[in-house]
Amino acid sequence: MWMVLNMNKSFLFALPLLLIILIGSSDSGKMTNHDLSIQSLDDFNLSLPEGFKIELFASGLGTPRQMTETDDGYIIVGTIKEGDIYALKDTDGNGQADYSKKILSSLEQPSGIAFNNGSVFFSEISKISKIIDIDSKLNNQEQSFEAEVVNVIDNLPADTWHGRKWLKFGADGGLYFNIGAPCNVCLNDDDRYATILKFIDGEYSVYARGVRNSVGFDFHPQTNKLFFTDNGRDWLGDDSPSCELNVANHAEQFFGFPYHHGKDVQDPEFGNINHGYEINKPIFELGPHVAPTGADFYSGNMFPDSYKNNLFVTLHGSWNRSQKSGYKVVRIIFDTDDQPQMQDFLVGFLKGEEVLGRPSSPFEMSDGSLLISDDKLGNIYRISYEG
Repeated sequence: MWMVLNMNKSFLFALPLLLIILIGSSDSGKMTNHDLSIQSLDDFNLSLPEGFKIELFASGLGTPRQMTETDDGYIIVGTIKEGDIYALKDTDGNGQADYSKKILSSLEQPSGIAFNNGSVFFSEISKISKIIDIDSKLNNQEQSFEAEVVNVIDNLPADTWHGRKWLKFGADGGLYFNIGAPCNVCLNDDDRYATILKFIDGEYSVYARGVRNSVGFDFHPQTNKLFFTDNGRDWLGDDSPSCELNVANHAEQFFGFPYHHGKDVQDPEFGNINHGYEINKPIFELGPHVAPTGADFYSGNMFPDSYKNNLFVTLHGSWNRSQKSGYKVVRIIFDTDDQPQMQDFLVGFLKGEEVLGRPSSPFEMSDGSLLISDDKLGNIYRISYEG
């Protein structure tokens, strides 16, 4: 049960004394309720701006990352360590998934998920595949989906270092995805590394270069420009360089890696190389080592009008900083001159230096609520606004 207490004028305090965990069965399709007292999370306090409510949408998912929604309301999510893909659904409209089905398993880190024209697309390290007419197959209660997988791209680099994908369809019908640098900082003869690629009409091309590892991007609802996060390099100290928010105004722009990081950090090894590129610097610095792993523009009607066209970003959290940073969900607000400002939206995953959870991806549902996956606890949270 979630106990909601007044914390201050700007935040609510949500305290789950006893989480009701929803654990899915891969065979029956129905989820069963189990009361589990998680002793280490007795003081797991999640705070949101006033008027917002957070609920547990689903749990027991292992390591969920990117999510999407089908036309019939199924939430599709991949789990990176387990290699599974699930279909979830809230069939009774109470804000919690009561249907769960494992539709695929034994995949290689299926982090990227997208839905387009009736098909669900999913990534593995070296390929992207799809299942056509996914709603019909789920509605007809098909038991096996392995034979339904259709290859889309199967010749991508096989490096697991920064090999996880983020998938997003553009208004042009193209499928956009990332290929991270297979290193902390390096040069590589394969020009597909450190890029965002666009796949359309059976071919892919480079859309953005010099992007170290973008696990989270979305198209602005009004301008259709691609806004993307980028994870900064390691081992230049606790406070350098910053992770980034960038905008690609057109194809083939260059964003600095490996020569330049953040707004003003020249790489000590590669920075003096005459590379010949015009560097597009980030429009906003998210903070050093905060590890953005998901981004989603809000275009719904449930949240207040001031949230329209805000970009939600999950900061997965630092792994080697002496004092941890990140571990929260932020909203990026754009003023009339498109100058970004950042505000905390969902906090409480970090208690001192103790990591309680790791927000990994945001996704706006068709009803205007916001889902947040947590790949440490195996949860998906649903955030709604009640005023």
